[in-house]
Amino acid sequence: MNAALSSDDVVIVGAGIVGICIAAHLVEAGHAVTVIDRTGISEETSSGNAAAFAFSDVLPLAQKGMMRNLPRWLADPLGPLSVPPTYLPHLAPWLWRFWRAGAAKNREASLVAQAAMMRLAEAEWAGLMDRSGTATMLREDGSLELYESEAEFAASLPGWVARDRFGIVYRHVEGAELAGLQPGLAPRFVKGTFVPGWKTVADPKLLGKAVWAYAEKKGARFERGEVVRAEAGASGATLHLADGSSRKAAKLVIAAGAWSHLLAGQLGEAIPLETERGYNTTLPADAFDVKRQLTFSGHGFVITPLSTGLRIGGAVELAGLKRPPNYARSRAMLEKAKRFLPGLKAEGGREWMGFRPSLPDSLPVIGAARAPGVFYAFGHGHLGLTQAAATGRLIRDLIACQAPAIDIRPFRAQRF
Repeated sequence: MNAALSSDDVVIVGAGIVGICIAAHLVEAGHAVTVIDRTGISEETSSGNAAAFAFSDVLPLAQKGMMRNLPRWLADPLGPLSVPPTYLPHLAPWLWRFWRAGAAKNREASLVAQAAMMRLAEAEWAGLMDRSGTATMLREDGSLELYESEAEFAASLPGWVARDRFGIVYRHVEGAELAGLQPGLAPRFVKGTFVPGWKTVADPKLLGKAVWAYAEKKGARFERGEVVRAEAGASGATLHLADGSSRKAAKLVIAAGAWSHLLAGQLGEAIPLETERGYNTTLPADAFDVKRQLTFSGHGFVITPLSTGLRIGGAVELAGLKRPPNYARSRAMLEKAKRFLPGLKAEGGREWMGFRPSLPDSLPVIGAARAPGVFYAFGHGHLGLTQAAATGRLIRDLIACQAPAIDIRPFRAQRF
């Protein structure tokens, strides 16, 4: 079967939160939009993330202590960062680019671009939530980053100083103020940093479905299908699906998360996207009275109170798309959480693994492809939920041939 779409149509590959927000922005602007995904709306990585609107998280990963801690973390197969030894040869070029991204000049450029993206993200999410009727899902309790020693706290200070340049509000806490922000913490935590502007959502999967309901009401369509090949030419793009059918579109947006670079490669562009596999366990909501998102940066995970449970997860496993999940990683974080929150009820949890699409400089790819009529919107790493509404705005601007809301040159695919 060949389903021919009209010349006004935009097809988006990927129904995660980024694709959903792009669809919402485009239908608001009057475009006919079809979203294609192999599973469903907000069913994969967007369903199980840590639920943060991390607008203050402007530091590139290369600046957040990862290189400093890399040898120690790699020595622990269940620690914050894991790379299976057999995957290292494949990963080596990405790690080389990641190391280069940590150089002062490159790091500064990423920091400035990320800060601009975050300002736009906060404004665009506020508008989209208001228009879609999802503002009740927003939680504005702030976040609390925790340190187990004075040395760990001191190591965090340069990062907070970097945030000062962008007006990000925070305060360092200890003693009674720390205990008041999160009662029941283990005494091993000697200091913390409270970020009052940090936001979370009640449940990321439910938010994605609610924004999609808004887009669908305005005319967006969903089609279940697995895109296996993409082609583009002067007359538009053609997508070939696993069932043997094909779809045509005047404009194509690739927002397929960790699989996006495979389609980009078919269009002639090699983009160094790597897959950060993240793990979590979602416990029943009464497992512990967590007041706000807690960040254990020395251990690479967070604890987030959701309307649907208590989510404990994070960490990074650089292991590609094909290796089976290693749920020993989620169980290791759960064991640590029991030590960090004495009294945590750890029974009845649901384990999960998702694929974060990450680029070496911690910036997504947003912009026009070399192929005519094709646009990229992927590679957001840990910040897909946070930056989804801003990405939707930028793609809408590009398709409308309008000047983007921010300078998107740092996000172009051709930077690599």
